[in-house]
Amino acid sequence: MLISHIVDEYYILIHSLPNFYAARNKRVQKLRAQDTATAPNFAQIWPQLSRHISDLPLTAHNSPFDQSYLQAVLTAYALPDPHYSFYCTLKAARRTFGSRLPNHQLQTVAKACGFDLSAHHHALEDARACAHIALQLIDFSTP
Repeated sequence: MLISHIVDEYYILIHSLPNFYAARNKRVQKLRAQDTATAPNFAQIWPQLSRHISDLPLTAHNSPFDQSYLQAVLTAYALPDPHYSFYCTLKAARRTFGSRLPNHQLQTVAKACGFDLSAHHHALEDARACAHIALQLIDFSTP
């Protein structure tokens, strides 16, 4: 599969159950319960989102973490697991940069790949950084 650029973006707030945010999450992500109080829940957005994803692979920085959360929310809502294949930009960064970086955190790798992640912890901006990294470091012809 040849992927050379970002073709679309999707961002939506989701009402989590329970709609609770720990103090650390509020500080880091700048989200509060009132921000998602009237947002749809995951089961409401999943049909549209899964059609949008179709059979494409997913990419994340530390993909096992994101994969586990996706699995947990699918299970919580009794939704079928589509068993997406995942690419991991953290794994690719460790393989590519090794010890040349002080760490392999998203913002560090993004900077090394020429992406300014000044809005770190905003979901869409983090996704953009991950996509930028992936386009540089991942061979999408092999999962």
